[in-house]
Amino acid sequence: MRIGVYICHCGLNIAGVLDVKELVEFAKRLDGVVVARDYRFMCSSQGQELIKRDVRELKLDRVVVCACSPNLHEKTFRKAISDAGLNPFLLQIANIREQCSWVHENKEEATEKAKAYLKSAVERVKLHEELEVRRVRINPRVLVIGGGIAGITASLLLANSGVKVYLVEKEPTIGGKMAKFDKTFPTLDCSACILTPKMNEIKDNPNITLLTNSEVIDVKGYVGNFKVKVRVKPRFVNEDACIGCMECVESCLHYPTIPSEFDEGMGFRKPIHVPFPQAVPNCPYINPNECLHFTTNKCPMYCYEVCEVDAIDFDQKERVEEIEVGAIIIATGFKLFDPSVVKEYGYGRYKNVLTALQVERLLNSTGPSGGRLIVNGREPKRVAIVHCVGSRDEGNRVYCSRVCCMYSIKLARLIRERTNAEVYNFYIDVRAFGKGYEEFYKKALEEGVIFIRGKVAEITDHPINDYEKGEVEKGRVIVVAESTLSNSIVRLPVDMVVLSPAIEPSDGVKELARMLKVPLDENGFFKELHPKLAPTVVAPGIFVCGCAQGPKDIQDTVAQAESASGQALSMINRGYFELEPTTAKIDEEKCSGCGICVPLCPFQAIEMVVRDGHAKARINENLCMGCGVCVSSCPSRAISHKLFDTDTIRAEILGLLK
Repeated sequence: MRIGVYICHCGLNIAGVLDVKELVEFAKRLDGVVVARDYRFMCSSQGQELIKRDVRELKLDRVVVCACSPNLHEKTFRKAISDAGLNPFLLQIANIREQCSWVHENKEEATEKAKAYLKSAVERVKLHEELEVRRVRINPRVLVIGGGIAGITASLLLANSGVKVYLVEKEPTIGGKMAKFDKTFPTLDCSACILTPKMNEIKDNPNITLLTNSEVIDVKGYVGNFKVKVRVKPRFVNEDACIGCMECVESCLHYPTIPSEFDEGMGFRKPIHVPFPQAVPNCPYINPNECLHFTTNKCPMYCYEVCEVDAIDFDQKERVEEIEVGAIIIATGFKLFDPSVVKEYGYGRYKNVLTALQVERLLNSTGPSGGRLIVNGREPKRVAIVHCVGSRDEGNRVYCSRVCCMYSIKLARLIRERTNAEVYNFYIDVRAFGKGYEEFYKKALEEGVIFIRGKVAEITDHPINDYEKGEVEKGRVIVVAESTLSNSIVRLPVDMVVLSPAIEPSDGVKELARMLKVPLDENGFFKELHPKLAPTVVAPGIFVCGCAQGPKDIQDTVAQAESASGQALSMINRGYFELEPTTAKIDEEKCSGCGICVPLCPFQAIEMVVRDGHAKARINENLCMGCGVCVSSCPSRAISHKLFDTDTIRAEILGLLK
């Protein structure tokens, strides 16, 4: 064995806590080590050249790098030794930063621990074997799941680059939450003016197949070769024939008494409807659970009679589309926290306690009130906006939803503009972090929006006994809060309360994650491979963008959608994907054919086959992700893991202990 050991200072991240020189001397004394060096930044080009030169000149056959987590730079060092002519898997990283220097203050103890990690890595790398990277060809098509601004942006970038895209949206129209907004911060641009042209581009782009009122029900395969089943629900109106005249909607005998989902229950619709005027596809949708033709079979079907192009089709059936793609982009967006969970805020009990999205619909010119803010039959004279409803709350969502401060300030400015009402913002901290956001916040202050720092304790409709104050409070709701700046209790009677709820993962993400075999984080959002180095990569060939990955504003959503589509495009243009060879393998002589491993594999990479009359397990290396579940569960010990077999792990452990 001819092993080279290289110890990184990582600036002061490592060298500020560990005695690097002592580590170098320790490494030189280890069996099989022929050279040990340290360098300030081993991942730099100079550090890599140092390793390459030693591999060539000293004929090294193994390399150990003591540095940061292999999640960061394992690929970097693999490439370095590969460029020098050494198999890239004859490398072992000893993590002496995150697992050692970052968690210790005592230099002597930290150095001793680093020595143990170093020796463990040396003993382990002795048993590494040469592996070959496998390549799979990429199907040059992409599936985008979700038709909000993230999915629209990703789809257009790919389609305009000549890639075939399947865009799947569970609602009857694309547009997502952004389609419901009146204006966007920090410029107060019309949301529809930004979004509608992009929606129409989706409709007109020949490279995009749009599947609305649809959902993914099954995903098989692996990076470059995914086989996806999409359930397409009937809308009972033929999209290709419909010309969008809306005569069918006008002729429907059903009164518009059904709460509109698009208007957040603030308006009403008929069973046959278009969610909003700019909807894409601009084609009505019939809800079979509400339409009299389906529920009673007694409807005169005027919609059918008035349609001159025969687009109404009550015989449409649900169908399953099977598509094959090379990459998948998750853009499933978000939903809002249900404020009724916070009982003390009275949402659902008081008609003048609304969510921010409901107020967005009231302020929108296409909304139920035509853009007028009407509550209990009149314009409000005093409004309270409550930040962080469900966010930054140990009892609900502990994380910050990032956009609540800014959309609360936006609504405050719009309400002031439309009604000239007094507007009070109850906040914990104002987080105006983006470009132009601080200026937007200051503009609200200049316009007379009042900010009270403190958490709202209660919203009630009970006036106090004091006659004068009681008269002021009568017929209003009263916001009771603590002002932390004045160290006092605030009791504010208002005509309307706007709650700013937390952003939560969309419904169905757990099932989608199960189908895609990808992880969710502790808050239920899709978990990226690395928050800094791979913020839009979830798994090989599977990418994430927008609020599916975590709360973010429109600017960050669009940027991340472009990143995800760029990643997919890069993979498609390359034409192949390199798979990690560190997969499980089966010794057929030992395999008893019990099949225990098959249902346990989370990636469905194992199947049973019959050979010479005996059942044997077989691993599809294209699907195997090297998780090791099958290895630990095999009662016959027939399954092992490349680079992680029993002898290698034992050597690593003994290296730590000796």
